[in-house]
Amino acid sequence: MGRDGGDKYSVLLPTYNERENLPIMVFLLNEAFTKEGVDWEVIVIDDNSPDKTIEVAENLQKVYGGDRIVLKPRKAKLGLGTAYVHGLKYATGNFVFIMDSDLSHHPKYIPSFIQKQRETSCDVVTGSRYIPGGGVYGWNLKRKAISVTANHLAATLLQTGVTDLTGSFRLFRKPALELLMKQVTSKGYVFQMEVMARARLQGFKIEEVPIVFVDRLFGESKLGGAEIISYAKGLLWLFFTT
Repeated sequence: MGRDGGDKYSVLLPTYNERENLPIMVFLLNEAFTKEGVDWEVIVIDDNSPDKTIEVAENLQKVYGGDRIVLKPRKAKLGLGTAYVHGLKYATGNFVFIMDSDLSHHPKYIPSFIQKQRETSCDVVTGSRYIPGGGVYGWNLKRKAISVTANHLAATLLQTGVTDLTGSFRLFRKPALELLMKQVTSKGYVFQMEVMARARLQGFKIEEVPIVFVDRLFGESKLGGAEIISYAKGLLWLFFTT
């Protein structure tokens, strides 16, 4: 809970070579939460980035304070799913955001997530690129086609009632996320789909809000042929096991 007994929001932010993006990201998060008038913290889970992202994070901690910027680095690149499990152990909020650290998820949408959760008392709010008001900026036609096809296929097979299964901008009640993290076994892109499939199996109430995804400003995109194959394998595995 927050300092005034109100809600507190923890942001789990896995980073790998994000030294250029992290200061902008934290600035925008501070702006969004301050605008909402809520208590918040950002848990930076850096996987030993060669570009010394952690040094930037340490400087941000001096600016915003250790209660706002919590550093929980790891020794090596160990995957997205385990980064969230690791970061969640240190989260003190009763609500938890997961989002990308590369500015493809703009913190300006945070108020709409908070508002949707308060209006509906749901367990999960997920950002969707595929409902009215949502979209993608900066992708070529091929990348858009892959994403739309992947999501349509996942939505059809997994029947979660969610339009954007591969997105990773989400808000959870902390106990819901803790339960899901105990059950999820996937890594990489499949992790995001499995979280929603498990949430549906648990009977959690899921709501969506529109977001516009913007392709990363700095650094390399991490989607390639290997990711597409692992996505397809993971989707089939989820289909047969959930």
